[in-house]
Amino acid sequence: MTAKQTDSPERTGAPPRNRHRLQRYGPAYAMLLPFALLFAVFLIYPLIRSMYYSLTDFNAIKPPEFVGFDNFTELLLHDDRFHKAIWNTCKYVVFSVVLTIALGMVLAVAFKSTSLRDRLLRTIFFLPSVSAGVGVILVWKWIFMVDSWGLANTVVRFFGGDNRAWLAEPSMTIPILVTMAVWGGAGYAMVLFVAGINAIPDELYEQASIDGASKRRQFWHITLPLLRPVLVFVFITSTIGAFQIFEPIYLLWRRSASIVGGPLDSALTIVPYLYDMGFNRFQLGYASAIAWILFAIIFVVTLVQLRVTKTFKEFDR
Repeated sequence: MTAKQTDSPERTGAPPRNRHRLQRYGPAYAMLLPFALLFAVFLIYPLIRSMYYSLTDFNAIKPPEFVGFDNFTELLLHDDRFHKAIWNTCKYVVFSVVLTIALGMVLAVAFKSTSLRDRLLRTIFFLPSVSAGVGVILVWKWIFMVDSWGLANTVVRFFGGDNRAWLAEPSMTIPILVTMAVWGGAGYAMVLFVAGINAIPDELYEQASIDGASKRRQFWHITLPLLRPVLVFVFITSTIGAFQIFEPIYLLWRRSASIVGGPLDSALTIVPYLYDMGFNRFQLGYASAIAWILFAIIFVVTLVQLRVTKTFKEFDR
């Protein structure tokens, strides 16, 4: 045995590595443990249970009966109502997200300064984003009432038109939903875009002005490229929220326990259809399958958006 041989932790009296790590991080783990338990009980376990129910025929009365992927096969291949819900959801997502981002960008460019006027106008445009959801939806319901005291019909009559049954016309359901989404979300997008624009160095705009670049060229070649991270964040969060729309459809078009999708299911989207199958018809296994399909759609769309953004970054380099 050489003189330089290292003694073991037991001989030197030093604590073992695991014991030292436990002493160092033990209090942090102990403080995180209650939240980890709540996370497991209220999120992880329901997710696992939902996945199991999606593979069963379950109505909350009889024990679940395992049917494999029959629920998914029925939804994707044979359920015409689900196909219509997906089509309505896609139309709503495309129009609401694009218009919300476009209007938010216009407002951000128009009111990006720190003047009192711009700060006041930004506050006014942002207020719909923080207003109470149910109350705002009921106001919109009053606006589109078929009765003579509805605001929309009052305006139509002022210009010589006749009353319209706005909420009873299938062709008006998606435009009404898109209008509500843009009105409520453009201010939120504007605030994020203003923060991103103000973070861009002024020297870039000054140099571009010296080189003779117009305001339009500065926007397309300076503002928009440097605003891309904020744009991606707003795009992804707006898309996820649009796919999960439920409250406006439920409050505007619900007439009875069996009607949740508006006239001729013209307002039926994925989440209201999930609610209808799960809580009206008590097909909980079928509803769980709808939820997982919705998760898969949002997951794929988000991945595509991130991939496209990464491609643009590599192209810029």
